[in-house]
Amino acid sequence: MSKQIAVITGASSGIGEVYADRLARRGYDLVLVARRAERLQALAARLTGAHGVRVDTLVADLETEQGLARVEQVLASGPAVSILVNNAGLARLAPLQASPVQDSLSQIALNITALTRLTHAALPGMISRKEGVIINIASVLGLHTLPFSAVYSGTKAFVVAFSRGLQQELADTGVKVQVVLPAATATEVWDNSGVPLAALDPATVMQTGDMVDAALRALDQGEQLTLPSVADAEAIERFETARVALFDASQTGKVAPRLLPH
Repeated sequence: MSKQIAVITGASSGIGEVYADRLARRGYDLVLVARRAERLQALAARLTGAHGVRVDTLVADLETEQGLARVEQVLASGPAVSILVNNAGLARLAPLQASPVQDSLSQIALNITALTRLTHAALPGMISRKEGVIINIASVLGLHTLPFSAVYSGTKAFVVAFSRGLQQELADTGVKVQVVLPAATATEVWDNSGVPLAALDPATVMQTGDMVDAALRALDQGEQLTLPSVADAEAIERFETARVALFDASQTGKVAPRLLPH
């Protein structure tokens, strides 16, 4: 293939569908990954007709070994894969004590294991070509936990920490990593989350197209950590500065005075 390719997971609706449209507009051929074949095929036909790009679909359940392996093969063997959007995710918002353990395991499998394995698969080729972009979709709940979001927040905190580490690791390779932390966004993820979209204050919910457009502008501007709904860029910088300062303060080898015996 002569064009560069973007691989997008969770592409059949919501954030993934919008990324597919926006990257097709930018001229990328696409590989769209999701579980729902009919939706993928309809989206592929629409994008091919609108933008004249090649769109391949890959029906895969990323909670399964078979599904993950199929996508890993595409990423590892595709010399033109230049963008990976790790968007597929799952939210189950309920107190842990009231939740089936499978809800927790499913969130971990999709939000952590799949994202990590697909990144592993994509990186060697990107590093060897000295170019590539990995976009990891996290959440503001990766920075904050609510009484019903312990597991979901934990998985998204992993995505943030994982992405930060990769950014440092890949600083001189030509491969870029952006982590995007949306707040409430109008997607289907709410349908089965336990918290319906209708229960949220409409003023706090961002439209999906606005979120993705903002995130891509941030990518163009070189942002590595993007909170699309935060207007005060200095607030983000203060948070990052405080985080680093707290880590630095821990490097003493001495017990804090407040914790010494009296």
